[in-house]
Amino acid sequence: MAGAPAATRPVNGPALRDIHLPPAPSWWPPAPGWWLALGLLLLCAGFGCWFWRRQRRRRACERALLSAVDALASQYRQQPQRLAAELHALLRRAAMRFDPSTSRLGGEAWKVMLSSVTADMPTLDALASLDTAMYKPNAELDVDATTAAVRRWLSAAWRHHGKTLPGLHAEALVPERDHA
Repeated sequence: MAGAPAATRPVNGPALRDIHLPPAPSWWPPAPGWWLALGLLLLCAGFGCWFWRRQRRRRACERALLSAVDALASQYRQQPQRLAAELHALLRRAAMRFDPSTSRLGGEAWKVMLSSVTADMPTLDALASLDTAMYKPNAELDVDATTAAVRRWLSAAWRHHGKTLPGLHAEALVPERDHA
């Protein structure tokens, strides 16, 4: 074999083809982690929309309640006894939103229920004056202070006791208007 021709012997080894790189990974379909991230993003977006709508609805109901207080105050400003009765009825309807048994409360039990929402003494005193003013024909009632107290109590009750009884909305709390 020593006398074999040089042309049959490979000089640099066997003839090889060039290295082929794999194709670039495609962007579709994404890896499972991206599907999970998309699902979490959609879940968070759905929760955010639900929470935003819920808060928006609650704020609209609170504004409707407070505007009802203002409407009652402007409508019955010259009739303190009627104003006291209407504001008291509005407070009762709002209190029934949280506990239906409040419709039967009276006297000291009613005051305790009012104080469970707010412990502000000027507010509680003004709300307690509604009990006596609605039964006196010539009641002396500070309309602005009483209206402000009712607004404070309703705002505190609406914000701190946000659970609504089924089927009861702020529209049910707003009194019907007399057109006579």
